Amino acid sequence: MTINNNLQLATFAGGCFWCMVKPFDELPGIISLVSGYTGGHSKNPTYADVGTETTGHREAVQITFDPERFPYERLLDIYWQLIDPTDDGGQFMDRGRSYTAAIFVHNEEQRKKAELSKEALKASKRFKDPIVTEILPAAPFYPAEAEHQNYHRTHPLDYKLYQKGSGRDDFTALHWNGREDKKRLLKKLTALQYEVTQNKGTEPPYQNEYWNHFGEGIYADIISGDPLFSSEDKFDSGTGWPSFSKPVEEGLIRKEADYGGGEVRTALRSRLSGAYVGHLFYDGPEPAKLHYRVNSAALRFIPKAELAGSGLGRYLELFERESRI
Repeated sequence: MTINNNLQLATFAGGCFWCMVKPFDELPGIISLVSGYTGGHSKNPTYADVGTETTGHREAVQITFDPERFPYERLLDIYWQLIDPTDDGGQFMDRGRSYTAAIFVHNEEQRKKAELSKEALKASKRFKDPIVTEILPAAPFYPAEAEHQNYHRTHPLDYKLYQKGSGRDDFTALHWNGREDKKRLLKKLTALQYEVTQNKGTEPPYQNEYWNHFGEGIYADIISGDPLFSSEDKFDSGTGWPSFSKPVEEGLIRKEADYGGGEVRTALRSRLSGAYVGHLFYDGPEPAKLHYRVNSAALRFIPKAELAGSGLGRYLELFERESRI
């Protein structure tokens, strides 16, 4: 996939920066993620300096991204789900100004999009208390010490314990996967789509929409619209379900252990919506032998001719015959 040269910066403060990196990591179009400090008055602050609450800085993550592959609006969608936007005294177990949330915008376009996103969150009435997260002009950003970079990778156990103990996970589950969210999905999806994506249901083989469909296009998440698979990687597995040799974007598929059915398997979920889509097997085409067996009910097919109008024009290059010779 071609990388756009018009890269941009996005800067988000949301409490402890250890927890603000992983949700954006390895998403398509994310070039780099740096934990650091911003918004204060002192130069080159250290972790200890910021912790004194005298520098005016907040812990933040700065993202270099390709807006053609992952728009700023999608970054904002993720950001709101990482924080408590009603808390102006810190975030979760971390208290003080250095842990308060804020969106630091780098240009007028980002400011407008951030304001619209904030207003949409208010209008949703998802939170009873006022939305107090600030939208501020970007300020000098100072990278944190090496030990604080990619903490979820370098200290995975400590990260998991902190993430859970901080209360973030419980807060997210309460406010972003509650009763009203389920009601909205029930209205949006058919009974079968809901059963598959939310309850790990499985369609009957040979009796689903895409098992023998081989038109050119992209198969997207039925809920979020995220591009998951391409017709260029589809093959006839003889199983009666849609099968692919790889995802169109690795960062948009999440793999997890599945202990159901009396055997250990690898379940597949759409990373951003959390929708269950199918399983990964190792009896696919050479050389990787990967076999992503997917339920049609988890997908929406977007024909090649409609990709540009659906905001997925960047994937048209996948279907250029000369590029595959």
